[in-house]
Amino acid sequence: MSDGPAGPTQDEERRLWSQGFSRIAGIDEVGRGPIAGPVVAGAVVLPDLTGAEHADLPLVRDSKTLSAAQLARADAAVRELALGVGIGVASSEEIDRMGIAPATREAMRRAADALPERPDHLLIDAFPLDWHRTPCLAIIKGDALCTAISAASVVAKVYRDALMCELDERYPGYGLAGHKGYASAEHLAAVGSLGPSPVHRKSFSPFKPALFDRDALRT
Repeated sequence: MSDGPAGPTQDEERRLWSQGFSRIAGIDEVGRGPIAGPVVAGAVVLPDLTGAEHADLPLVRDSKTLSAAQLARADAAVRELALGVGIGVASSEEIDRMGIAPATREAMRRAADALPERPDHLLIDAFPLDWHRTPCLAIIKGDALCTAISAASVVAKVYRDALMCELDERYPGYGLAGHKGYASAEHLAAVGSLGPSPVHRKSFSPFKPALFDRDALRT
């Protein structure tokens, strides 16, 4: 992978490896903004990719820049190359109970817990995480700058998109498979017509509270 400005690099990993850290986990989340569905975090530990030859390695970058087909290829590449991959999920109910920021951190902790071996340092997009007193570095726009965080963003995005497709089958009519829970015009119109489903975030929406006070939710 090129270390040029067009994509993420392993510069932070290399700096930490030189300090004696051996298992550095990149962590990122997807799904903070939607009004339905869970927030999902990915945790990925990568080896030194210097000289690695994989046709889809250049696709391991900020998941927001990738098409669905590219995401699938990038996810497969990460899972083939990584030393460990973990996924953590916080449900819409937990988001309502905790608030989105605490629920996001909980998903990140669960992702780190799910790694096959405990990492000795964390690299996280945007904000730090308290996890078993493990050293942590928060990197602004880390999903675009740091390969491990980019990889985490990819696996989290692919996992959450699949979950939203499953939820679309359970709760048809909202178009969850298409907009993935974001507040599109189609989604807002569907909620206005059908009322909220059990996976809508009752405390995290642009809707009038009365819309979520209906006696019966769709089951």
